[in-house]
Amino acid sequence: MTYRGFLAELLLAECDDGARRRSERRIKAASFPREKSLRQFDFDADLNIDPAVIHTLASCELVKKGLPLCLIGDSGTGKSHLLIALGTEAATVGYRVKYVLATKLVNELVKAADEKQLTKTTARYGRADLLAIDELGYMELDKHGAELLFQVLTERVEKNSVAIASNEGSEGGQERYRPPALRGHRRPSHLRREHHRDRHGLLPPRSDPGQGRAGC
Repeated sequence: MTYRGFLAELLLAECDDGARRRSERRIKAASFPREKSLRQFDFDADLNIDPAVIHTLASCELVKKGLPLCLIGDSGTGKSHLLIALGTEAATVGYRVKYVLATKLVNELVKAADEKQLTKTTARYGRADLLAIDELGYMELDKHGAELLFQVLTERVEKNSVAIASNEGSEGGQERYRPPALRGHRRPSHLRREHHRDRHGLLPPRSDPGQGRAGC
């Protein structure tokens, strides 16, 4: 190997190492509660989840375009796993990601509003290219908290991407509080419903329509 070739390889190795460290810092800054990857996800456990759809979402085109994502399903279906894994993919390729539980976010917003710090708090979450909100709908929110959360979400969808993991039903038959602007709106459709499956042209065509596999 020539001296010039050695220097080129050394510089390439340093660049790769620098990119890896930056990626690790972004993943750490996202505040994920645990490590989850798409490689670890068991797609065979739920045939309603289409691996092709999930891997297309992992390309982060959705984050690039600032589009929202909603993962809806019952407890134990892998929503949190996918939310963390997709967020990790986004952080790895260079996007700023912030993960937060819905209840924690609402509590922060309520406290910030009481302390006249709401603008500062929402701006902090607004700096993320992807805001990943987990466990939305698992606990009932009061009117004030729900209104503040709705305010953040409406501001997010106009700027950057937001991904939400939510259970579809309501516990104990009780309807959760819905802000006035949401009343009368239909719940977000599952991607498996063909009319809503690919509104933005991001997803691949079904490989076998007869199997009924779907995204979540």
